[in-house]
Amino acid sequence: MTISIESLTTFCITALTKVGMSRADAETTANALVTTDAMGVFTHGTKLLGGYLNRLQGGGYRATAAPRIEREGPGWAIIDGESALGQVGSVFAMRTAIAKAKQVGIAYVGLTNTGHIGAAGYYAVLAAREGLIGMITGNDMPSVAAPGSRGAVLGSNPIAYGVPVFDGDPIILDMATAAVAGGKVYAAHQRGEPIPPTWLIGPDGQPTTDGSLYPYQASLAPMAGHKGYGFGLWCEILSGILPGGRITWEIGSWMFDDTSQPSRHNASFIAIDIAAMVPPEQFQQRLRKLIDEIHGAKTADGIERVLLPGEREGVLLRRAQTEGIALPPDVIAKLEVVAKEFDVELSL
Repeated sequence: MTISIESLTTFCITALTKVGMSRADAETTANALVTTDAMGVFTHGTKLLGGYLNRLQGGGYRATAAPRIEREGPGWAIIDGESALGQVGSVFAMRTAIAKAKQVGIAYVGLTNTGHIGAAGYYAVLAAREGLIGMITGNDMPSVAAPGSRGAVLGSNPIAYGVPVFDGDPIILDMATAAVAGGKVYAAHQRGEPIPPTWLIGPDGQPTTDGSLYPYQASLAPMAGHKGYGFGLWCEILSGILPGGRITWEIGSWMFDDTSQPSRHNASFIAIDIAAMVPPEQFQQRLRKLIDEIHGAKTADGIERVLLPGEREGVLLRRAQTEGIALPPDVIAKLEVVAKEFDVELSL
């Protein structure tokens, strides 16, 4: 079923304002969730809305919270998210990093005590759209095994980056440092689809294809074994250790804990002002040469061309802007629950 970007955005804003959010913060959150859906990343879009609303209603996330800068310097800042929704804190943090980078060339911003941040790539795009390179990391309660462990050691800590392309869509990478995001395990299991043997580690420390074991008896496998484990640790350091936020088991579950409890997620935002280091035209000429080389690479049978990270999402976004978003059944089901529980009209 298809819904326009405008209709879905209005639905989200209406629901969020019903639990006490300001119009501005509701728009910030809705834009992040709906854009994520429009780019085809349905695990991190409006499917999350119901869970966010429940925690806002329960008080674990604060509808009226205003993230604030605790301390800062010319090229860095530490922000207390005040247990606002992660989209509210993350947009504030990314815009802070962008503003500082435009002054001094590069900036780091740590965001502590925030809600679940959703799709990290969305914030990377905010930087890329302004001509800067952006990088985001986040941490979460442990759900990912380390090589050799029988249980979870780190969260499915995301890392994302965005690079501006002046004559095209930005290059965007957004990935969990687990073999797969936990939301994809839930979605596949709910749809009755088989779980690949590379996704989960069972209680015996061996791979399992039983999606029903996650998250209580199985952990996500780390992406690419020890390499993913190393990147997950890097995310934990940048997101939690450096800014003084909560780490590993100190972070709560925004989905399963009592809704009166904050989750205390953390994230980091780095912005690099290309113009401070090299003429933007020169950067774009060199980047275009690289892009053309990649697009011109010989391909396997049946493959038109090698794609850059974010190209597929850019195509889907433009299609959604004209044709609407084709929501999968599991997302529609979640939105219908929100419509009923919060008395909001859903125009599909």
